[in-house]
Amino acid sequence: MATTKRIASILNIPVIATTQNAARLGDTVSEVSNLFSEQKTPVSVIDKTAFSMLVPEVTPLLSKGVESSAKHSVIITGIETHICVTQTTIDLLRQGHKVYLLADGVSSCNELERPIALARLAREGAVVTTSESILFELLGDAKHPDFRAISGLVKDTKEKTKGAVASLGKL
Repeated sequence: MATTKRIASILNIPVIATTQNAARLGDTVSEVSNLFSEQKTPVSVIDKTAFSMLVPEVTPLLSKGVESSAKHSVIITGIETHICVTQTTIDLLRQGHKVYLLADGVSSCNELERPIALARLAREGAVVTTSESILFELLGDAKHPDFRAISGLVKDTKEKTKGAVASLGKL
């Protein structure tokens, strides 16, 4: 997830983060929240009790700076794939947004829940992919002005990503 935040900063992608009932479950871990200050664009952090992150405070952020009826491509990372990630993805799909789920950017406390949730969400219409795959899809071409920065980040995290994908691929 930390790599995703760095990518969002380099490519100037807006970030909306939610916590699940922070008063009872705790704030976003510092390894992630510390990266928010590196963002070029503001990071919105919203606490919620609903399992989907599409709460009233988030919905207007999706249309910030664009026509309110515009549909977006949304990249999802998070924990509890079978609960919050699933409910958020289904809500976004129902609203007509294109949803990309990063298989190496989501987890569940029960590892057997993750692949079941990802398979279900793929059937629902979400694109299940990896962080490296979506990254180069976003760039589109090695001539992209941020290619060097992104390429360096991919090289720096290659072994970590390789290990994560290998472990997750076994589930």
